[in-house]
Amino acid sequence: MKSFIPWVGGKSLLAKKIVSLFPDDIDRYIEVFGGGGSVLFCREKYADLEVYNDFNSDLVNLFRCAKYHRAELQREISGYFNSREMFDEIKEKLKIPGFTDIQRAAMFYILNKTSYGSNMRTFGCNRKNLSYDYLEQVEKRLEKVVIENMDFENLIKVYDRPKALFYCDPPYYKTERFYDAVFTKADHERLKGILGSIKGHFVLSYNDNEYIRELYKDYEIIPVERQNNLSRGTYKELIIRNF
Repeated sequence: MKSFIPWVGGKSLLAKKIVSLFPDDIDRYIEVFGGGGSVLFCREKYADLEVYNDFNSDLVNLFRCAKYHRAELQREISGYFNSREMFDEIKEKLKIPGFTDIQRAAMFYILNKTSYGSNMRTFGCNRKNLSYDYLEQVEKRLEKVVIENMDFENLIKVYDRPKALFYCDPPYYKTERFYDAVFTKADHERLKGILGSIKGHFVLSYNDNEYIRELYKDYEIIPVERQNNLSRGTYKELIIRNF
Protein backbone atom coordinates (compact mmCIF):
# COMPACT_ATOMS: atom_id res chain seq x y z
CA MET A 1 0.00 0.00 0.00
CA LYS A 2 1.00 3.65 -0.34
CA SER A 3 1.34 6.31 2.32
CA PHE A 4 -1.78 8.36 2.98
CA ILE A 5 0.10 11.67 2.82
CA PRO A 6 2.81 13.08 0.55
CA TRP A 7 5.91 14.36 2.31
CA VAL A 8 8.93 16.50 1.45
CA GLY A 9 11.75 14.06 0.78
CA GLY A 10 9.32 11.12 0.81
CA LYS A 11 10.49 7.78 -0.54
CA SER A 12 7.45 6.69 -2.57
CA LEU A 13 9.56 6.37 -5.75
CA LEU A 14 12.41 4.46 -4.08
CA ALA A 15 10.53 2.44 -1.46
CA LYS A 16 10.66 -0.89 -3.30
CA LYS A 17 14.38 -0.50 -4.05
CA ILE A 18 15.12 0.38 -0.43
CA VAL A 19 13.09 -2.55 0.91
CA SER A 20 14.87 -4.94 -1.47
CA LEU A 21 18.12 -4.11 0.35
CA PHE A 22 16.79 -4.95 3.82
CA PRO A 23 18.14 -8.03 5.64
CA ASP A 24 15.73 -10.92 6.23
CA ASP A 25 16.71 -11.97 9.74
CA ILE A 26 15.32 -9.14 11.92
CA ASP A 27 12.94 -9.14 14.85
CA ARG A 28 12.34 -5.38 15.08
CA TYR A 29 12.03 -2.65 12.46
CA ILE A 30 12.44 1.03 13.35
CA GLU A 31 11.84 4.02 11.08
CA VAL A 32 13.92 6.73 12.70
CA PHE A 33 12.79 9.67 10.54
CA GLY A 34 9.34 8.39 9.60
CA GLY A 35 7.99 11.29 7.53
CA GLY A 36 5.11 10.14 5.35
CA GLY A 37 5.97 6.49 6.03
CA SER A 38 6.32 5.40 2.40
CA VAL A 39 8.76 2.63 3.31
CA LEU A 40 6.68 1.50 6.30
CA PHE A 41 3.57 1.19 4.15
CA CYS A 42 5.45 -0.59 1.36
CA ARG A 43 4.98 -3.91 3.19
CA GLU A 44 2.24 -5.30 5.39
CA LYS A 45 4.80 -6.26 8.04
CA TYR A 46 8.58 -6.22 8.55
CA ALA A 47 9.00 -7.66 12.03
CA ASP A 48 7.13 -8.57 15.20
CA LEU A 49 8.04 -5.17 16.63
CA GLU A 50 7.67 -2.15 14.33
CA VAL A 51 8.30 1.46 15.31
CA TYR A 52 7.45 4.69 13.50
CA ASN A 53 9.20 7.80 14.81
CA ASP A 54 9.35 11.44 13.78
CA PHE A 55 10.41 14.64 15.51
CA ASN A 56 7.45 16.60 14.06
CA SER A 57 4.81 16.43 16.80
CA ASP A 58 1.91 17.36 14.49
CA LEU A 59 2.88 14.62 12.05
CA VAL A 60 3.13 12.08 14.88
CA ASN A 61 -0.24 13.25 16.20
CA LEU A 62 -1.78 12.61 12.77
CA PHE A 63 -0.40 9.06 12.73
CA ARG A 64 -1.67 8.41 16.25
CA CYS A 65 -5.14 9.73 15.43
CA ALA A 66 -5.24 7.61 12.26
CA LYS A 67 -4.39 4.59 14.41
CA TYR A 68 -6.57 5.19 17.47
CA HIS A 69 -9.32 7.61 16.35
CA ARG A 70 -9.71 6.96 12.63
CA ALA A 71 -13.51 7.36 12.42
CA GLU A 72 -13.47 10.62 14.43
CA LEU A 73 -10.60 11.91 12.27
CA GLN A 74 -12.55 11.15 9.10
CA ARG A 75 -15.56 13.09 10.41
CA GLU A 76 -13.37 16.07 11.26
CA ILE A 77 -11.67 16.04 7.84
CA SER A 78 -15.06 15.95 6.09
CA GLY A 79 -15.73 19.52 7.20
CA TYR A 80 -12.87 20.93 5.13
CA PHE A 81 -12.44 21.67 1.44
CA ASN A 82 -9.73 22.87 -0.92
CA SER A 83 -9.45 26.66 -0.86
CA ARG A 84 -6.76 29.28 -0.32
CA GLU A 85 -8.78 30.96 2.44
CA MET A 86 -9.12 27.72 4.37
CA PHE A 87 -5.45 26.90 3.82
CA ASP A 88 -4.36 30.27 5.26
CA GLU A 89 -6.78 29.93 8.17
CA ILE A 90 -5.55 26.45 9.08
CA LYS A 91 -1.91 27.51 8.87
CA GLU A 92 -2.55 30.22 11.46
CA LYS A 93 -4.66 27.98 13.71
CA LEU A 94 -1.93 25.36 13.91
CA LYS A 95 0.34 27.97 15.52
CA ILE A 96 -1.84 28.23 18.62
CA PRO A 97 -2.80 25.72 21.35
CA GLY A 98 -6.30 24.82 22.49
CA PHE A 99 -7.44 22.35 19.82
CA THR A 100 -8.01 18.65 20.44
CA ASP A 101 -5.61 16.10 18.98
CA ILE A 102 -8.23 15.10 16.40
CA GLN A 103 -8.86 18.71 15.37
CA ARG A 104 -5.13 19.33 14.97
CA ALA A 105 -4.69 16.09 13.02
CA ALA A 106 -7.45 17.01 10.59
CA MET A 107 -6.04 20.50 10.04
CA PHE A 108 -2.55 19.13 9.54
CA TYR A 109 -3.89 16.58 7.03
CA ILE A 110 -5.68 19.28 5.00
CA LEU A 111 -2.68 21.62 5.13
CA ASN A 112 -0.47 18.83 3.82
CA LYS A 113 -2.87 17.81 1.07
CA THR A 114 -3.55 21.33 -0.24
CA SER A 115 -0.03 22.78 -0.06
CA TYR A 116 2.38 23.09 -2.98
CA GLY A 117 4.69 20.10 -3.14
CA SER A 118 3.52 19.17 0.38
CA ASN A 119 5.68 21.99 1.76
CA MET A 120 2.95 22.99 4.28
CA ARG A 121 3.77 26.67 3.58
CA THR A 122 2.17 27.76 0.31
CA PHE A 123 -1.21 26.95 -1.24
CA GLY A 124 -1.03 24.44 -4.07
CA CYS A 125 -3.49 26.12 -6.49
CA ASN A 126 -4.45 22.70 -7.90
CA ARG A 127 -7.31 20.27 -7.75
CA LYS A 128 -6.66 17.96 -4.82
CA ASN A 129 -8.21 14.68 -3.80
CA LEU A 130 -9.06 15.12 -0.12
CA SER A 131 -10.61 11.67 0.18
CA TYR A 132 -10.14 10.06 3.58
CA ASP A 133 -11.59 6.57 2.92
CA TYR A 134 -8.02 5.24 2.62
CA LEU A 135 -7.57 5.90 6.34
CA GLU A 136 -9.32 2.59 7.10
CA GLN A 137 -6.39 0.75 5.49
CA VAL A 138 -3.95 3.03 7.29
CA GLU A 139 -5.61 2.23 10.62
CA LYS A 140 -5.21 -1.48 9.96
CA ARG A 141 -1.54 -1.15 8.93
CA LEU A 142 -0.71 0.87 12.06
CA GLU A 143 -2.58 -1.45 14.41
CA LYS A 144 0.56 -2.98 15.94
CA VAL A 145 3.03 -0.22 15.11
CA VAL A 146 4.55 1.71 18.04
CA ILE A 147 4.42 5.45 17.28
CA GLU A 148 7.16 7.57 18.86
CA ASN A 149 8.09 11.26 18.94
CA MET A 150 11.75 11.20 20.02
CA ASP A 151 15.16 12.59 19.14
CA PHE A 152 16.84 10.11 16.80
CA GLU A 153 19.78 9.36 19.10
CA ASN A 154 17.59 8.52 22.08
CA LEU A 155 15.31 6.40 19.91
CA ILE A 156 18.18 4.35 18.47
CA LYS A 157 19.62 3.72 21.93
CA VAL A 158 16.24 2.55 23.27
CA TYR A 159 15.47 0.10 20.45
CA ASP A 160 18.92 -1.18 19.50
CA ARG A 161 19.31 -4.97 19.56
CA PRO A 162 21.40 -7.42 17.48
CA LYS A 163 18.43 -8.21 15.21
CA ALA A 164 17.11 -4.65 14.93
CA LEU A 165 16.90 -2.85 11.59
CA PHE A 166 16.95 0.94 11.63
CA TYR A 167 15.82 2.67 8.45
CA CYS A 168 16.99 6.28 8.50
CA ASP A 169 15.87 8.98 6.08
CA PRO A 170 17.18 12.21 7.66
CA PRO A 171 16.90 15.69 6.17
CA TYR A 172 19.33 15.69 3.29
CA TYR A 173 22.63 17.50 3.63
CA LYS A 174 22.43 21.17 2.52
CA THR A 175 18.68 20.83 1.82
CA GLU A 176 17.67 21.25 5.47
CA ARG A 177 15.87 24.53 4.71
CA PHE A 178 13.05 22.54 3.10
CA TYR A 179 12.26 20.83 6.41
CA ASP A 180 10.53 22.31 9.45
CA ALA A 181 12.84 20.58 11.94
CA VAL A 182 16.29 22.07 12.52
CA PHE A 183 18.98 19.62 11.42
CA THR A 184 22.55 20.89 11.51
CA LYS A 185 25.86 19.56 10.26
CA ALA A 186 26.52 18.48 13.84
CA ASP A 187 23.31 16.42 13.70
CA HIS A 188 24.49 14.66 10.53
CA GLU A 189 27.71 13.77 12.32
CA ARG A 190 25.83 12.80 15.49
CA LEU A 191 23.70 10.42 13.41
CA LYS A 192 26.80 8.85 11.87
CA GLY A 193 28.32 8.46 15.31
CA ILE A 194 25.35 6.67 16.86
CA LEU A 195 24.87 4.41 13.80
CA GLY A 196 28.52 3.43 14.05
CA SER A 197 27.99 2.08 17.57
CA ILE A 198 24.79 0.03 17.17
CA LYS A 199 24.44 -3.72 17.59
CA GLY A 200 21.84 -4.02 14.85
CA HIS A 201 21.62 -3.15 11.16
CA PHE A 202 20.97 0.19 9.50
CA VAL A 203 19.89 1.27 6.04
CA LEU A 204 20.32 4.98 5.39
CA SER A 205 19.06 7.26 2.60
CA TYR A 206 20.90 10.45 1.59
CA ASN A 207 21.43 12.78 -1.33
CA ASP A 208 24.52 12.00 -3.39
CA ASN A 209 27.01 14.40 -1.87
CA GLU A 210 30.79 14.20 -1.47
CA TYR A 211 30.57 15.12 2.20
CA ILE A 212 28.14 12.25 2.85
CA ARG A 213 30.24 9.83 0.79
CA GLU A 214 33.28 10.73 2.88
CA LEU A 215 31.36 10.57 6.16
CA TYR A 216 30.16 7.01 5.42
CA LYS A 217 33.17 5.78 3.44
CA ASP A 218 33.55 2.74 5.72
CA TYR A 219 30.11 1.36 4.76
CA GLU A 220 28.53 0.02 1.60
CA ILE A 221 27.31 2.93 -0.53
CA ILE A 222 24.80 2.19 -3.30
CA PRO A 223 24.07 5.02 -5.81
CA VAL A 224 20.47 5.22 -7.07
CA GLU A 225 18.42 7.65 -9.15
CA ARG A 226 14.78 8.66 -9.03
CA GLN A 227 12.57 11.02 -10.96
CA ASN A 228 12.66 14.58 -9.64
CA ASN A 229 9.09 15.44 -8.62
CA LEU A 230 9.52 19.21 -8.81
CA SER A 231 11.44 19.42 -12.10
CA ARG A 232 12.35 17.38 -15.13
CA GLY A 233 15.17 14.90 -15.00
CA THR A 234 16.45 12.64 -12.26
CA TYR A 235 17.79 13.12 -8.75
CA LYS A 236 20.81 11.18 -7.51
CA GLU A 237 20.65 9.58 -4.08
CA LEU A 238 22.62 7.15 -1.95
CA ILE A 239 21.55 4.11 0.02
CA ILE A 240 24.07 3.25 2.73
CA ARG A 241 24.13 0.15 4.92
CA ASN A 242 26.33 -1.55 7.50
CA PHE A 243 25.94 -5.17 6.38
